Amino acid sequence: MEALEAIFNRRSIRQYTSEQVTDDKIELLLKAAMYAPSAVNKQPWEFIVFRSPETMRQIIEVHPYASMLLKANAAILVCWDDNRQHDVGYGPVDCAAATQNILLAAHSIGLGAVWAGIYPRQQRMEAIHRIFNLADHIHGFSIIALGFPAEQRTTPDRFDKHKIHLEKW
Repeated sequence: MEALEAIFNRRSIRQYTSEQVTDDKIELLLKAAMYAPSAVNKQPWEFIVFRSPETMRQIIEVHPYASMLLKANAAILVCWDDNRQHDVGYGPVDCAAATQNILLAAHSIGLGAVWAGIYPRQQRMEAIHRIFNLADHIHGFSIIALGFPAEQRTTPDRFDKHKIHLEKW
């Protein structure tokens, strides 16, 4: 799949079949994540792959928009390490790039995925910290639900020339 095709056609998928996502596919997604750009190439990201229905249920109890995890075959928690980010505030930006790479890579290999935000919601961050027993210097950024798509989403036209400014506002 061409890069622009993946960017234009990727949609958030929240319904999944029962087909298992293999460890090889997960590893490929994580490799794509680790090729994202990061400030001063610090690569402050860490990833937790999880499949446990119990963990999925715990997350749903604390995250109002994570119900798709009940049907997901696997999920990835994207985190950043305060000790490895370039400076305060760069970890979340770097994790956003890694998250987007995972979403695009998932689409390109036929998986469905959706990003459930954790950062900057303090309550969600604290709950995820407890659920995953994260060290104090590790912070949850996003959860990506994964599976084989059980739904088709159309591609809307999002291009808006009115949002483009040349030289100045």
